[in-house]
Amino acid sequence: MNGAQSLLSTLVDEGVTVCFANPGTSEMHFVAALDAVPSMRGILVLFEGVATGAADGYGRVTGSPAAALLHLGPGQGNGLANLHNARRARTPLINIVGDHATSHLRFDAPLTSDIASVAETFSLFTRTSAAPDDVAGDARDAVAAATGGPTGVATLVLPADVSWGEVTSSSTSTVAPPAPQVPSQTTLRAIADQLAAAAKPIILVGGAAARATPLADAARIADATGATVLLETFPPITTRGAGSPVVDRLSYLGEFAALQLEGCDLLVLAGASAPASFFAYPGAASSLTPPEATVVTLCDASSDAASTLALLASTVGAAASPAAVNAPSVPEVPTGPLTSASLAAAVAATLPEGVTIVDESNTGGIHLAGALAGAPAHDVLTLTGGAIGYGLPAALGAAIGRPDGRTLCLEADGSALYTLQALWTMAREELDVTIVILSNRSYAILNLELARVGAVAEGSAAATMLDLGSPDLDFVSLAQGLGVMGVRVDTAEGLADALTTSYATHGPTLIEAILPKGLG
Repeated sequence: MNGAQSLLSTLVDEGVTVCFANPGTSEMHFVAALDAVPSMRGILVLFEGVATGAADGYGRVTGSPAAALLHLGPGQGNGLANLHNARRARTPLINIVGDHATSHLRFDAPLTSDIASVAETFSLFTRTSAAPDDVAGDARDAVAAATGGPTGVATLVLPADVSWGEVTSSSTSTVAPPAPQVPSQTTLRAIADQLAAAAKPIILVGGAAARATPLADAARIADATGATVLLETFPPITTRGAGSPVVDRLSYLGEFAALQLEGCDLLVLAGASAPASFFAYPGAASSLTPPEATVVTLCDASSDAASTLALLASTVGAAASPAAVNAPSVPEVPTGPLTSASLAAAVAATLPEGVTIVDESNTGGIHLAGALAGAPAHDVLTLTGGAIGYGLPAALGAAIGRPDGRTLCLEADGSALYTLQALWTMAREELDVTIVILSNRSYAILNLELARVGAVAEGSAAATMLDLGSPDLDFVSLAQGLGVMGVRVDTAEGLADALTTSYATHGPTLIEAILPKGLG
């Protein structure tokens, strides 16, 4: 057994059975080992950013890590944006990066770089295997780190000679991840008393606490204490639709978020960070927490969020279920020209039960949350780290993680172009993914931000930098070129028909939904 075979065997033994890969020369022994370890499913992608985004999507829907295999430092660089999103989502993920043979590094060949130093910026755990005998223990440690408290990205750097070298004795795991924590009863009682005493308490929920059960527990706590629950702006995964508690998300726009938080005198953080403006703006505060508010952390990334919220609900004497849940409410199929509002209504009118929605709709999706409030129950993945180009890869990974369900990717046109290669892998793996491209032919969010940051744009040069026309993009042709069936629609009823057809069709379908240009 060589080092690569040892790595794959150990990962499979530890429950990691999927690897999204864009390999190169240094990873060829890993590729060859896939035949020796058939329990590891290798999935080829055409770009490293697709590999890392897919591993992120898989980890979010399953709660278990997938691996991403990247080629040397530049390959890791190509995957960095979605590794950043995975770090912000606290997704369990094994990031495997091949490196030159240890004897070759001193020659400073063209692809040589400091892989480990870069990896430390997004990883909870980083290790370079020094010898074939170390690989098994290093892999166990990586999985333990990725799935411990907190969860996150663990990076293994695998030199080529360690990969091809023979294993003589297997090492053991040395890392014991800390168990997720829960507050003491004394702490819970103190927070319960603070909630009861506050004039306008708010519970901000995020991370693992945004999943269905803990979110419902947060709503029950709010009912019992007079608090308001807000969901963080970009939760990694949350369950919404009919039967879910009536909870608003904190607005992306700092001005609106400040209004939601106005008057708050106690902010309880449940898996979320203290809210901050996405960017700095002239004359505006970066912190969105009202100055008079006391901030209390109930649970953080190292906590057992589900147990903590259940215990606090018991401490405050909460009712068995939330007082207000979203009632089933499916709109009529809309008609007429496509707008952001009619697009949202068409999605809501046709959505089947149990769909996994990957949302990178950005400005075109402004009406989706309201339209889907009473739709059949569904999970939603969002853009946790703000690095665009996550939607298509995350949908790929989600579809691999949930092969018996349908994945719906709502994708802005500008963001789609970052990782369009994901379509090819969806076609190759015959995945049941419906992709709706919200085609407004503009970086519309930047048109909005141009004004918000106080930049003055008086001529055509600035406008050209934010426009995706001349030539117009043709996503149907692009999809077909990557093996995915595509259709273009420009009416609400046309979108509804295309969605319904896609849900009944095996394999991926792309729908290019033509919206008014820009922010219209």
